Amino acid sequence: MGNHTTINPATDYTAIKAKQNVAWGSGDYSKVGVTLQITGEELAEAMDMAPDAKVLDVAAGNGNATLAFARRFCNVTSTDYVAELLEASSIRAKADGLFVTYKVADAENLPFEDQSFDSVVSTFGVMFTPNQQQSAAEMQRVVKSGGKIGMANWTPESFIGQLFKTIGKHVPPPAGVSSPAMWGKREWIDETFGGTCAVTSFKRKSFMFRYRSAEHFLEFFRAFYGPMQKAFEALNETGTAALQSDVMALIAKFDISTNASLCISSEYVEVVAERR
Repeated sequence: MGNHTTINPATDYTAIKAKQNVAWGSGDYSKVGVTLQITGEELAEAMDMAPDAKVLDVAAGNGNATLAFARRFCNVTSTDYVAELLEASSIRAKADGLFVTYKVADAENLPFEDQSFDSVVSTFGVMFTPNQQQSAAEMQRVVKSGGKIGMANWTPESFIGQLFKTIGKHVPPPAGVSSPAMWGKREWIDETFGGTCAVTSFKRKSFMFRYRSAEHFLEFFRAFYGPMQKAFEALNETGTAALQSDVMALIAKFDISTNASLCISSEYVEVVAERR
């Protein structure tokens, strides 16, 4: 697949995933995830799948893409390795009267046959897997020839991309793991998916984080966004103050609000690729 990335053979992805599972399972990511619903709806429109199409949502979280495709009468299988997030998605699906199949699954080892789905999608999910080449290969393996892969991924320059970079200065990521924001780079997408897929659309879009204030955002993310919660927990009092100061400075840089509230514009890419 034109992969030129060097994989560190000493990288213990199993241990890293175990820690990630704890991080994403802590707090309550579903409270953050539900605010991103519009990105799932827009991806579903861009994918233009026919009703009854078999759709796999990878690293689905609490189900933004899952619910969007189910609303369009697709047959959706929703997967994540955090069971609590799938349960949160299931509650949402039932409230909306939608039928979805749920399965706890690792994005790097999907429990499905080759070419099982008409499309495979992920919104701000698969990009956070530690073994990025493996999860990308799995997405390509389980989609049919002529089928589509659709993703929404934060870019390195985006607010979220910079937020992870900021956190990483205070709590370094595991050795051998590349930035999740690589999935927001056109070169990386072409290199990783171009061998088996034609990238038919690569659109830069903006998601607006809307909160009462910068303090509200920080409080909300510290309480409910597992990776940030764990970062703060790993630091002493001095480290906590330093991270908080850097995050607040980053928020101020990205805030485009015209009133007393907070509005952060965060760039992401909406990717659609067709499997050859």
